[in-house]
Amino acid sequence: MNDRSPPPQPEVASAATYAPQPLQTAPHHASATLAAPVTHYENFPVASLLCPPHLRQPIAAIYGFARTADDIADEGDALAAARLADLAAYHADLMAVAQGQPPSPRWASVFLPLQAVLRSHQLPVPLLADLLSAFAQDVEKTRDAEGYADRAELLDYCRRSANPVGRLLLHLYGVTDAQALQESDAICTALQLINFWQDLSVDIPRGRHYLPRADCAVHGACQAELLALRSTPENVRLISDCARWARASMQIGAPLVHRLPGRAGWELRLVVQGGLRILDKVDALKGGSLHTRPRLHAWDWCVMLGRALVM
Repeated sequence: MNDRSPPPQPEVASAATYAPQPLQTAPHHASATLAAPVTHYENFPVASLLCPPHLRQPIAAIYGFARTADDIADEGDALAAARLADLAAYHADLMAVAQGQPPSPRWASVFLPLQAVLRSHQLPVPLLADLLSAFAQDVEKTRDAEGYADRAELLDYCRRSANPVGRLLLHLYGVTDAQALQESDAICTALQLINFWQDLSVDIPRGRHYLPRADCAVHGACQAELLALRSTPENVRLISDCARWARASMQIGAPLVHRLPGRAGWELRLVVQGGLRILDKVDALKGGSLHTRPRLHAWDWCVMLGRALVM
């Protein structure tokens, strides 16, 4: 496999540097700006009852934007060229609504709610664009059967695929200090890594490889054995080490739960504990996540709640 440096990314703008233009079209019916409810399975709550009520719609709009883009990149059986073309069109709609223009009809149900949030909360658009860059990279790497050389390369992907979500939420909460941003990045990176190690049995058959080649070499993991989803001693050590990496990142970011106000901090406690609970299950499988996808069940939420209360 050939190494490829990630494309250069735009500088992240602050709220002060982004000023959406007024809409230049007739206003839409109010219901058109309401984001769809969150129905996709997640390891953590999204816009739940713990979320401050006035932020549920903005968070749902951001989630809907990211979830739809991820589905364009990942779901169905479209060819890579079609996925990349759709992501480019999706990006064009993002740029249009950011400038106060109407979106295309295709994704109006996503972009009209997002446009309302861009206008009301001055979201940093480059963070949203970073997500699309990461999704396009996923498509390209899958097309080229290319994985990640080392942890640094994978962390750069996480910087664009996961960290923007946390920064957007902090923007909504009005939390902007450097320590909070760093802790948010650590949590979001951990969540992305946890998702990788949870989804090995799904991603590898789809041609998506997130276990860094340098880590595979350290543990003597054989590529052929990984592709065959075999739980060899080497693969067990590899997955266990990667799980420890994700857990360490989550522990670095966990103090952020005490820095967010009110309900937001409590929801974040469950987000953190949801990720850690999945890691418990990955560890318990002892490499079995290569053929079994661990999921959260009702009793796990009881465990998570108990742990959240004592954080």
